[in-house]
Parts: sequence; structure tokens; C-alpha cells
Amino acid sequence: MGVLRARRSCLSVPGSSPKMMAKAPSLPADEVFLDLEDSVAPKEKEAARPNVVEALKAGEWGNKTVVVRINAIDTRFSYGDIIEVVSGAGDIIDCVMVPKVQSPEEISFVDTLLRQVEETAGIEKRIGIEAQIENGPGLKNIHAIASASDRLETLIFGPGDMAAAMGMPHLTVGGIQEDYPGDHWHWILMEILAAARAAGLQAIDGPYAKIRDPEGYREVARRSRMLGYDGKWVLHPDQVAIANEIYTPDQEYYDRAEAILEAYEHATEVERKGAVMFGEEMIDEASRKMAVVTAEQGRRAGLTRQKKLEDFTGEA
Repeated sequence: MGVLRARRSCLSVPGSSPKMMAKAPSLPADEVFLDLEDSVAPKEKEAARPNVVEALKAGEWGNKTVVVRINAIDTRFSYGDIIEVVSGAGDIIDCVMVPKVQSPEEISFVDTLLRQVEETAGIEKRIGIEAQIENGPGLKNIHAIASASDRLETLIFGPGDMAAAMGMPHLTVGGIQEDYPGDHWHWILMEILAAARAAGLQAIDGPYAKIRDPEGYREVARRSRMLGYDGKWVLHPDQVAIANEIYTPDQEYYDRAEAILEAYEHATEVERKGAVMFGEEMIDEASRKMAVVTAEQGRRAGLTRQKKLEDFTGEA
């Protein structure tokens, strides 16, 4: 199982912009990833590496998840991205994000190179991997990709490249096709989610490019949250608060989950029962598993319990 970190909001920051990277630590995003891929022009990619290293060292990152997105493994930039950035600031980096993953061998390559760089640079922490699924081969091989390395922590949906790879008539990254009879992303989102959960990984929704359309962002985020996604990319600071809200359990819902866990533990450990009444609802092992999901999400988001068991059961 991968490391479970707070990833409700995952802020993308161009590695070629020292100004934006300097501002990122002050924003309330759970994760910040400094990007060397799509947001950096091809002729600026190598020059962006020292900028990223400097920003990583200068930033006060606190408890944020700190990530660097390298270039795709089939480009000439990826190995240099890992060697230079991880050698320079690997003790600060939590994960390396790998875009456009198409096969498990790509993840194995990054795993091996990370190990070599960690050993050479004397980096004591073990850096994780985030994998973006953005095309047909990635979807076809997704279960093998998800189990390719125990460094893997997340699978990420990439809607822009996915739309292009599939020939979808889209011009807005992450947008909703209103005239489609349903949600045209539903199957892909579920395929990524199922592979992530089967491998014990987190699942992250990709970006929504209309940064001046907060309600559109909210709707897309709400859809993936209802499926079970742990968070979503943010391309602009104004999207951070929305993501944090959508992917944080409601306080009442969180309190109820904690109360279910308390009631079920008492039922099984003290009363030796496999099922018990919880107010007007019967709860059992399936109820416990569902409650664990919400409770863990709430804890990662920093929620604390405000209601007692009797507030839900009516028993003193």
C-alpha cells in the first residue's frame, strides 16, 4: 500500500517561474508540484531544473506534500530531470510525478534511477512516485502500472492528453461535454480508481483549465469526489479552497463515521456481536469499512470530532 498523504488540492506550479514557485508555499494547497513538463517550454526545460532546486530549498513547505513533475520517460529530458533535481533537493521532495505513463517498465525505470540517485547523494528518505494516466496504453496497462513499484502513491487522471489521445472533440482541458448523455469521463475515472484501490493507492483527478469558472470546477470536482477520488489538481490559487472543501468530509458526516467506528468496536470487542443497532440503522463489518474511509479522510484533512456517540444513537 502506498503512503497516504493529504492531497485534496494539488497545485501545479511552472518550474520556469521563480515568482510563482516562491508564492506556492504560502498557499493552502495540500500538495504543490513544481512542473518541468507541459507548463515549461521545450527550450526552457533544462534551464528550469536549477530554478526548481532553488525554489525547493528556499521554500517553507511545512506539512505540504512536495512533488516535482518530470518530463515523460520517452523524452530526452526525464533522466536529467531526476538526476539534477533529486540530487540537488531530494531531501525536500516527497514524490516524483511521472507523466504519460504507458507501461510498468517506465515506473520501474524511475524506481531504479531514484534508488541510484538517493544512494549517490546520501538521501536518507525514500522518495515516492505519482503516475499520470493520460492515454490508451496507460489505461490498457493500468493494473500492471499500479503494482510496478512499492514507491507508487497515486494514480492521476490526465484529461487533456487523454482527450487528445482518444480523438475526443475537446478544446478545454477537464471540461464537461454537456451534450453527451451522461458523464463522458465516467468509465475512465472508474478504471483509474479501481486500479488505484486494488493496489492500495490514492486516486487524483486532473485539472480544469477554465480558471475563471469556479462553479464549473466545483461541478467536475464534485463528480470525481462522489466516485471516491481523494483530490484534484488546481491550476490557480482560486481553485484551492474549492478543492479543499469538496474533498473534505462534511463535519456531521465525519462525526457520524467516527461514532460508527466507536459503536462497532464496542459491539464486537465487548458485546461480541457482529452486528448492532446504531440509532435506526443496523451496522456491521461493511458499515465499519465504509466509516473507516470517511474517518481517515477527515483526519488527513485535520478534522476533529465534535459529537459524541450518544448524539447519534440517542442513548446516554
